[in-house]
Amino acid sequence: MEKSLVNDNPLLVPLNKHQTVYDGFITVQERDFRMRIVLPPDRQLKEAKLHCCWQLKHLLRGYERIVKQRLQQSADLVGFILELKTVLEVVLKSRPECRSIPPPQYYSQLISEMETLGWDKLLFIDTEFRMLRLKAEDSAGRQHILTVKLKSKHPAETPECSADLPVPLAINWTAQSTLEQLHSQFLLVLESLSEFWDVLDEIDSKTWILEPEKPCRSDTTRRIAIGNNVSIKVEVDPGHPKMLPECCLLGAEHVVTPLRNKLNANMHLWNPDSSVLHNLRDVLEIEFPSPATHEKSSFNLECGICYSYRLEAAIPDQVCNDPRCGQPFHQTCLYEWLRALHSSRQSFNIVFGECPYCSKPITVKMAAQKS
Repeated sequence: MEKSLVNDNPLLVPLNKHQTVYDGFITVQERDFRMRIVLPPDRQLKEAKLHCCWQLKHLLRGYERIVKQRLQQSADLVGFILELKTVLEVVLKSRPECRSIPPPQYYSQLISEMETLGWDKLLFIDTEFRMLRLKAEDSAGRQHILTVKLKSKHPAETPECSADLPVPLAINWTAQSTLEQLHSQFLLVLESLSEFWDVLDEIDSKTWILEPEKPCRSDTTRRIAIGNNVSIKVEVDPGHPKMLPECCLLGAEHVVTPLRNKLNANMHLWNPDSSVLHNLRDVLEIEFPSPATHEKSSFNLECGICYSYRLEAAIPDQVCNDPRCGQPFHQTCLYEWLRALHSSRQSFNIVFGECPYCSKPITVKMAAQKS
């Protein structure tokens, strides 16, 4: 036991030959905590007394009962110290303010790097000087934010980086890397996505977007209004933004079918040198409603069951196929409505029933289960 205790805790040593008093430090998450443990003559932990430094006492506040329980139930001192370290790890993770403070050179290094990068690039820094938000502008003048979480051994350890991008942010980092080099890499990533954002910016400015309600830079899909209860959902590939996107036409079948036929028949006309919006107009042989020609309220038709347009993140996307009705519903609303009717029937994940408005046949796929 003595050998194992020394190997795991080299700074905790016995003070007498009977090994009933141990004094020194235990190390948890790169922090050393002073403690002393006094064992009775029979060296049984049940009657042992634990003395802690003020930092350790502060951390274990509220955990005294657990520590006492571990002291009484552990088979030996090695086991107890291991249990105590586990408790401290939990406490330190739950209290960010208790994390280890970086050495002075960390702060001087950070200030030096920021002076080289330029303080005008700094949008925010937290009180621990660990998390930074750096601003960047691409060639089209779009503003972007790079969030950087530095490690206590910066720059020896790779920082965690994140940004609102449609692709994973891959950063090359070495122990000699700096924030200026990191920012330069981020600018290169932004330029590689510039054409992708150009495509979506044109769609956003010249059409009515039904979903997402407030597009962000990482969104690759747009649901574009074509007419009342008719829309097309496109997914643009960030790597090949001007190629034919994945398209899904949504709406009543009698309206969607002619558009789908045109899409299939004219797909060969797609010109990668033209904009995606221009190509969609040519392929579908339509003009999209735009903010210049239509009010958005023209397309915000309420669900015929709950009488609201937006239900959480969903909008009415199930439409009665009868041309004389065409009433829209939320998928969830229609599914729950039909499921409650005795006349409805279900086959696999599709429910068959009658439209709540015109009583004509209507179907809906089972609502996706929330995890």
